[in-house]
Parts: sequence; structure tokens; C-alpha cells
Amino acid sequence: MLSLRIALRYLFAKKSHSAVNVISLVSMAGVAVAAMAMICVLSVFNGFSHLAQSRLSLVDAPLRLTSARGAVIENADSLAEVLASLPGVGAVCRVVEGQAMAIAGDKQVPVIIHGVPDDYGRVSDIASTLIDGEIRPSDELADYATLSVGLALALDVRPSYNSLVRLLVPRRTGRINPAAPLASFRSDTLVVSGVYETDQQEYDAERLFMPLDRARRLLDYTTQATAIDIAPAEDASEAEVAAALGRAAGEQYCVADRLEQEETSFRMINVEKWVTFLMLVFILVMASFNILSTMSMLIIEKRRGIALLSAIGAPGGMIKRIFLAQGFLVAAVGGMAGLVAGVILVLLQQHFGFIELGGDHSQMSITTYPVRLMGGDVAVVAGIIAVIGLAAGAISSWRLDTRPSVNT
Repeated sequence: MLSLRIALRYLFAKKSHSAVNVISLVSMAGVAVAAMAMICVLSVFNGFSHLAQSRLSLVDAPLRLTSARGAVIENADSLAEVLASLPGVGAVCRVVEGQAMAIAGDKQVPVIIHGVPDDYGRVSDIASTLIDGEIRPSDELADYATLSVGLALALDVRPSYNSLVRLLVPRRTGRINPAAPLASFRSDTLVVSGVYETDQQEYDAERLFMPLDRARRLLDYTTQATAIDIAPAEDASEAEVAAALGRAAGEQYCVADRLEQEETSFRMINVEKWVTFLMLVFILVMASFNILSTMSMLIIEKRRGIALLSAIGAPGGMIKRIFLAQGFLVAAVGGMAGLVAGVILVLLQQHFGFIELGGDHSQMSITTYPVRLMGGDVAVVAGIIAVIGLAAGAISSWRLDTRPSVNT
């Protein structure tokens, strides 16, 4: 404790040379700015990740069952009936997904089609993302399609009985006749009834929802499905229902919740977050070199005090601990100031949103940078600052000459 008390006195005492004070303040400011930047950047990534989770929950079903041994679930109709009878299962919908070519007028765009039943709203809240038109079931007049906003713009269509989209898909079975190449494709024509937007690139770019029976005919399927979407009952636990589905379906099937369905997307967000974090740590390490300069100047400043402590019998280890603590305190004071400033900025943005996104706000679902403060991030940043401070103090005190060299 004596070493710490002396270090505190050295930290706040007035120096004989003003340059030492300036260098000390610059060192603290560098650590503070780096710490504040780390908190703010990590919170922004947390905000976008949370926003992505909330947006994906509007489209993805709470649980999805897929085949672990292929792209298609054989006898999906009978399997869906079995799953629907399990306790805790609220709704079950078969889904068929595939690739096709969409044609509207002179526009041609590759698309991902989703064949879903009319009651798909029981497992997905995609209806809440509609920005134009409505989701309509098939009737005696036509079959209808709901397009992503990116696809609607690419095809230059909007909901109307005059907006027709033709789909072409290569036949999975049968022989190809070179004399009649169009006979090698299955086609269907749908009326655009709605356009949705989720603010997620993978959902808004090239997706089209259509009736399940039409998608099966287009892709040469009968009772097959590429996935079975499930929604737990209101009073059921999602984890318990997922476990029950896994036991009932067997090892040849996989059950995934919303996060697991989009594992790749969230893994990329986390990778970007921590790569950026490592870059900021590198900047913090660079800022810590100022601490070494501060410590070198302070040792020169206090050489008479070091000699005096040695003369009155202070062991060399104690003197080294003084400057070890000094280096830690410089980093700790600057880091604490940066952490407090970063937390305050993030909380202000989180509650008041004073930093806005660029662009036309009338066309955006969010207008301010989303942020989300997490205690774990604050703890990690604080730990790194503490390690850097200790390392700077240790390096400075390592070769410190504690022998009395001044006549006191």
C-alpha cells in the first residue's frame, strides 16, 4: 500500500518541469479516447446485431426442421401431421424453396422462390413487413405472389392485377429436347399482390413467396418439402418444443431456432465486430507508448526521490512497485475517463438518438444509429486497459536503477 500511496502522490503532484505534466495528460487522453471509441464501436455493432435479430424474427419461423441428409424432406406431408400432434406445437407449415428466373415485361431476374401454404401467417409475421399491397391466398381469379422490395424494384412491378410475373424453372426430371428447348422448363404466371421490406439484404434482394401447391408443381415435387416451419403454442417453451421435435423426428433431421437459421449472417456480424475490436486494441497499444514516455520522464523527474528512498533503506523491489503502480494508474485514470464518456455517449444515443443515419428518412424504418450497451464489452475493455497499464509500468520499472547515486 505504501508503494501505491507514493505512486498516487507522484501522479497528482506538481512536476518541476511542465513538459512532464503535459506528457502525462497526453498519455491519459490517448487512453481515454481509445477506450471511448472501443465502447462506442462495440455498442454500435451490438445495436445492429439486435436490430437484425428483431427483423429476422418477423420473417423466420420460431423453429425450422430440415433434412440432415439432403436438401429435401421426403413424405413431408405425413411428417408434418406427426409433428403437429406433439404437445406444445402450435402450428406447422410445409415450405418449398428453390431457384427460378422471374420475368416481367423486358426485365429478367434470378429469384429464390418460397412456396408456403395460405396459413403461413401462423408461423411467420411477414405480413407486418408489408409496405405495399397485401398477402392474398389463391382464388378462382389468379394465384398471387408477394415480392421482396429489391425484386419488385428490379422487375419494376407493384401490386396490381396488371402486374404479372412469369417464373421459369428447369425440369428436374425427364429428357431435354434440343428441338424444343422451352419444353425443358416449367413455367407459371403469378399476380403481384404485395411487397415487403425487412431492411435485411438477404431477405429484401431476390425473394418471392407463392402458393405451396404452385411451387411444388413448378419444382417437380409432390409430397416433398425443403423445410417444415413450426411455431410453439403460446404457453409452451421454445427450447422444450425444439427438443421434442428432435426426439420425434430422429437424427436424420435438424431443428434450428431463429438464430441458428441465420447462423452465417450473425457469425459475420460477430467477426466484423471483433476484427474492428482488435484494430482498436492495436490503436490503444500505440497510445500506450505515450505512457512509456511519461514513465521515462517521471523517472528522470524523481531521480532524487529514488535515491533518497534507497538511502533510507527502501528495498529495490518497493521502488520498482511504485513505478509499476504509476504506469497502471496513468492507464487506469485515462481508461476510466474514456469508459465513463463512452458509456454516457452510448446511453444518450440509445435513449435520445441524436446521431442520425444519412439518406431519405421517409424511406427508412430506422433513422438513428442503433446502439446497445453490454456490460461484458465494458469489462473486456477495462481488462485490456488494466493489462496495458501493468505492462507499461513493468517495462518502465524493469531496468530502473534503484542504487543510491545522489548525495542526499
